[in-house]
Amino acid sequence: MTQDTRLALLRAALDAAERGWHIFPLRPGTKVPALHGEKTCIRTGPCAAGHRKWEQRATTDPDRIRAAWSRTSFNVGIATGPSGLVVVDLDTPEHKGSSDAPDGAATFAALCERAGHLVPGTYRTRTASGGTHLYFTAPDGVRLPNTAGTVADAVDTRAWGGYVVAAGSTTPTGRYEPLSAPVAAPLPGWLLTILQPAPVRPVGPLRLPVVDGSRAAVAALEAECAIVTAAPEGVRNTTLNRSAFKVGRFVAWGDLPRHVAEDAFQAAGEAVGLTAAECRTTIRSALDSSLRTARPREAA
Repeated sequence: MTQDTRLALLRAALDAAERGWHIFPLRPGTKVPALHGEKTCIRTGPCAAGHRKWEQRATTDPDRIRAAWSRTSFNVGIATGPSGLVVVDLDTPEHKGSSDAPDGAATFAALCERAGHLVPGTYRTRTASGGTHLYFTAPDGVRLPNTAGTVADAVDTRAWGGYVVAAGSTTPTGRYEPLSAPVAAPLPGWLLTILQPAPVRPVGPLRLPVVDGSRAAVAALEAECAIVTAAPEGVRNTTLNRSAFKVGRFVAWGDLPRHVAEDAFQAAGEAVGLTAAECRTTIRSALDSSLRTARPREAA
């Protein structure tokens, strides 16, 4: 890359830091952090007291930024958590690798409409793949995690533990470009409600309401809810989806009221730390799919 490119990326890094956003270098032309990993850390310099990852080393110090970008044309990463940011990532079908995939901008606009609000006005950038990043400031004292699909289909968020590529950076698929003035609006309260993790509830015996359903249906519901409450981190949403789908056939056959299945799985999902919104979306999708594809009782 040319000297002009390096200076332009340095300017982008300094501009972000001036807004209080903590930045770190990404490998030239990529979205990959340029800092060493834990396995190769020699415990010197910033890591003298122990390995420090990119989130810990992200900085607003202009001298450190100039020193780093004096070496090469790094792309610019913004550590969203330390920066006090929540960035909503609206993917495109092409980014998902399928023209049948949902469009993040469309699903987010539909969510806003259902919530009775316009799409929030805030700083936004176009990503290299043609998607959009919406930047919001997080409420003081609130530490939000990253999410994937919790808000809506093809809508992810980056907060603590995440980062985004800053405007001015370039990858082989394109350039990250600002679409508005760089002023991030506060995160809307209704969106905060969706993103806040549900408090972990003590997991105890599941108590189902007395219902007019077949004994097999109730037994299946109890068994699948127990599987959900025992699911390890990382596969809880997938487990909830699978279990709700299995029970859906009893709903299709009229052996179990749908609202009973929904309430039971909602409690089981929230008990293991899934958000209320995430549970509702997963359960609704799984039951809808099961009802569409359920075979007749005599053929099952």
